[in-house]
Amino acid sequence: MASSTGKHTAPESRNETQAPTAPRVRTTKSALEHFQEYGRERPGVVALWCFGIGFVLGWKLKLW
Repeated sequence: MASSTGKHTAPESRNETQAPTAPRVRTTKSALEHFQEYGRERPGVVALWCFGIGFVLGWKLKLW
């Protein structure tokens, strides 16, 4: 029978497991800044998109 002498490799610190989230946060902030800038440049287009999305969601998620 095989003995259970195999090593279990675990991350040494919590920073190793949290490292991939930093680029994701940076990308999210960049996307939000881009959408805010677009909203300042074209408020009518953004308003129509919000109205359209709200209309479709309201139509599909009726409570009655």
